[in-house]
Amino acid sequence: MADDLELNRRSPVRRLTGVRLVATGSYVPERVVTNADLAALGFDADWIVQRTGILERRFAPPEMATSDVATEAARRCMEAADVKPADIDLVILGTFTADMPVPASACRVQDNLGICAAAFDVQAACAGFMYSLVTAAQYVVAGTSQLALVIGADCNSRAINPNDKKTYPLFGDGGGAVLLSRGTEEQGLLGYTLGSDGAGRDLLCRPMGGSRIPPSEEAMARGDQYLFMNGRPVFKWAVRLLDDTVHAVLDRAGLAISDIDLFVMHQANKRILDAAAEAMDIDPDRIAINVDRYGNTSAGSIPLALDEAHRAGRVGPGSRLCLSGFGAGLAWGTAVWQW
Repeated sequence: MADDLELNRRSPVRRLTGVRLVATGSYVPERVVTNADLAALGFDADWIVQRTGILERRFAPPEMATSDVATEAARRCMEAADVKPADIDLVILGTFTADMPVPASACRVQDNLGICAAAFDVQAACAGFMYSLVTAAQYVVAGTSQLALVIGADCNSRAINPNDKKTYPLFGDGGGAVLLSRGTEEQGLLGYTLGSDGAGRDLLCRPMGGSRIPPSEEAMARGDQYLFMNGRPVFKWAVRLLDDTVHAVLDRAGLAISDIDLFVMHQANKRILDAAAEAMDIDPDRIAINVDRYGNTSAGSIPLALDEAHRAGRVGPGSRLCLSGFGAGLAWGTAVWQW
């Protein structure tokens, strides 16, 4: 795969309104892993900061799985909205670190919360929350869901190779959730695009565990159970993708960069966010940043950052948000959301 991966620009940009964001919630495990902690294990703390902007991340304890992180984020979201389990009729969980291959971790979340509803996982890696958000919005607009619980959560610490000095420091564990209900025609997705380019599938992948490379001693000896990333082409692709898709959804919504109250982008790497901000002339103060404290939490990063911004009073009803998730697949989802 060449370093200069061509961006697939064929994905359509659509509008889907009539959806209200009811509440947000988030959760991160208590254990903080600092760069100094990693330096004691032989990692270069200065390299981590210079290349990623990450100062620390959270790792879940051995007894905690992705469904537990998702459950707590969802519970906090439900408490913020003062809704009961019986009020929710759909549960969608975006994750690539499911508790196990079968069943969907969303089913465990549904049971943990005492919800009686359809529940399923969406696997689009770091774009998983955006795919889940759009899917849930379609259910709400179609009238087949009255109150949808949408979660993004990952326990990346279970998927990363402790011997990979360039990848291991990038990731952390965490999750966030939102509730969606029917809204006005001015609320919801003023413009959104979902896409994928499978030509880049091997740039960011976890090879073992599926039908192509089942678990085996040979595969484990190669390290195929761990996440692999070819960082340079992914970095270049992500910056181009943000510039391209953000402008595309803004054009669809009839808005300009200056009309957006907050840009909530996937927290993969602060250098990616800085490069995208420079390319699009976005005031850094209007970009949500928490990658320095949590690292890359994959599908959890957007709802986690959104909840933090909401609790800090930076956004709320009436705000215009630009959301963008991107990662393995290569898959992406970018949207303008009117709260």
